[in-house]
Amino acid sequence: MVFNSLTFVVFFACVLVMHNLPLDWKTRKVNLLLASYLFYAAWNPPFVALLWISTVVDWWAAKKLVSAENPHARRAWMLLSVVVNLGMLGYFKYGGFLMENFSAMLASVGVAYQPPKLDIVLPVGISFYTFATLSYTLDVYLRRAKPASNFLDYALFVTFFPHLVAGPIMRPTELVPQFAHERRATSQQLQFGLALMVLGLFQKVVLADSFLAPAAEAVYDGRGTPGALDAWMGTLAFSGQIFCDFAGYSTTAIGAAMCLGFAMPDNFRFPYAAVGFSDFWRRWHITLSAWLRDYLYIPLGGNRHGASRTYFALMATMLLGGLWHGASWTFVVWGGLHGLYLAVERMLRSRFAGYTPGPFAFFLLGLLTYALVNITWVFFRAKTFAQAWTMLRAMFGFNADAAPILPTADLALVALIVGGIVTAHWLLRSRTLEAMLARQHPVPLTAALGLMAFAVVAAQGAGNAFIYFQF
Repeated sequence: MVFNSLTFVVFFACVLVMHNLPLDWKTRKVNLLLASYLFYAAWNPPFVALLWISTVVDWWAAKKLVSAENPHARRAWMLLSVVVNLGMLGYFKYGGFLMENFSAMLASVGVAYQPPKLDIVLPVGISFYTFATLSYTLDVYLRRAKPASNFLDYALFVTFFPHLVAGPIMRPTELVPQFAHERRATSQQLQFGLALMVLGLFQKVVLADSFLAPAAEAVYDGRGTPGALDAWMGTLAFSGQIFCDFAGYSTTAIGAAMCLGFAMPDNFRFPYAAVGFSDFWRRWHITLSAWLRDYLYIPLGGNRHGASRTYFALMATMLLGGLWHGASWTFVVWGGLHGLYLAVERMLRSRFAGYTPGPFAFFLLGLLTYALVNITWVFFRAKTFAQAWTMLRAMFGFNADAAPILPTADLALVALIVGGIVTAHWLLRSRTLEAMLARQHPVPLTAALGLMAFAVVAAQGAGNAFIYFQF
């Protein structure tokens, strides 16, 4: 069940009605829990068992490590949680990838080994809920948080359907306390939540799927070799597509939670207006960036042990962050490029510590950031290194004799939409989406949302699964 489906509309309407029935709070929480299991089971019912395993193991591990007096026992319970969660993630997401690379490594030294065929189905959203549940046990182990007071609240935190399969990656301290007391959306929250859902679905169904995906697919999945213009426009189309796709999901999820009376954190903050790559990662997939910072970058040393250790921590964090996105070396290179960008930026900041760019230089730095981010998107979108290399050669003018792929109308459409997205990000770079909507006059805002809702319904047949479901 996906947000951009009529099935979800019916499901969400039923959940909304049940949540507002005159029932006691515990019963309504049980209803939300069962609805969340139903939401996840709509993809593949047996994989609900993975949610149960993760929920029960982390609940008991946190309880036991709190009551354990021996430091070794505390560490053992924490490691149990880490091993179970990363073990499931490793098997389902990286099992085939590891076997392929093990076979290739043996072949490089002359050993012929044919690995068994692993027909592993990737459970949707496993990367997201694994990180969410891991943060619970790790925070309790590090004494950053106390364990949840009751199992129902914790189970609902793990499975709460708006964030379950594609984030935002919630922390227990952000969501569990909200389940402690009765929640119903106010009329203002309901209106605002529905507005966010319409905006998110418009980004996904209309902009990402209907307008931008065809151009990206024509360039990246077509048989022809692209020239410079097609390569850049196809990559720009993908940059707009993946933003509208993923930010559209997050916006819809935040809106759905708000309609039920719950608050979830922003996951995007106009990232294509970033100036520098540390700024980009403060704006793009914010909850993942914060997770990697708190549970990987800082434990690896962060910036507390000298420059060399800092650069190592940066690169290791971004390489693993790239691998988190997919079991492919192209994702590792994507993460590695961002790690390289962050390291170079850090060196330049220390070298020119007193430099403050003027408005024009600030804008040029923003354009440079956006251009370099688009180069990394090549490795994110390309299925192989050969395809990525072909695209990069084209982008830098080495395929001058290539025949055109995108017609003029498609080029103009991509330029108009992506240009509009980037311009909007720059105009709103100092605000949040919620603040931007709150400042609008209700009449034109309602009219705009009505047109967006009409466009979503009209383009419903063009809707695809969210890109981040594969992660």
